[in-house]
Amino acid sequence: MTSQGPPSPESPPPATGPLSAFRGRRIFVGVSGGIAAYKSAYLVSRLAQAGAEVTVAMTRSATRFVTPLTFQALSARPVYTSPWQHLESQDPQHISLATRLDAAIVAPCSMDTLARLATGRTNDVVCLILSAVDRLRTPVILAPAMNSVMWAQPATQRNVALLRQDGFRFVGPAEGWQACRHVGPGRMSEPDDILAETASILAS
Repeated sequence: MTSQGPPSPESPPPATGPLSAFRGRRIFVGVSGGIAAYKSAYLVSRLAQAGAEVTVAMTRSATRFVTPLTFQALSARPVYTSPWQHLESQDPQHISLATRLDAAIVAPCSMDTLARLATGRTNDVVCLILSAVDRLRTPVILAPAMNSVMWAQPATQRNVALLRQDGFRFVGPAEGWQACRHVGPGRMSEPDDILAETASILAS
């Protein structure tokens, strides 16, 4: 009997449990600026291990916390960092990408990114790509991350209410220890919780 040996990196073993919902799916992960951006590396790694085709885009601020090379290595795909990039073709990148996604996740989703999405601004690559996503067909999941006072601001809560009304889904924020040395609501939900919620949405 011939031993097949371990699976190759290009062919991850079949995912089991909730992660099986991601196998063969095209998932977008948008990373905005915040200390929680380091957790997004684990999120992308888990998606790739589950057999998803993961595309990552980063705001300029996000690249100051984690390098694009990190996400490129984990996803085995180019990373978008500018609205002016054309990585795969000469077609408008945000439209060609958005129209073939199965789900989109923004983690962390900063206060500024929440405001941009709520007001329809498209001057960073994450918001530009999301502007072309048909949310009636493709779920967009936001994982807010910010200081508890920033989360409680009336402007933030108005933006959250508007985004919910517009069809965006939310995971968190969670309550706990924050980088500002305070305890309270506003920290990004753990990647496994974000994955579980996204898998549930995809399976529904």
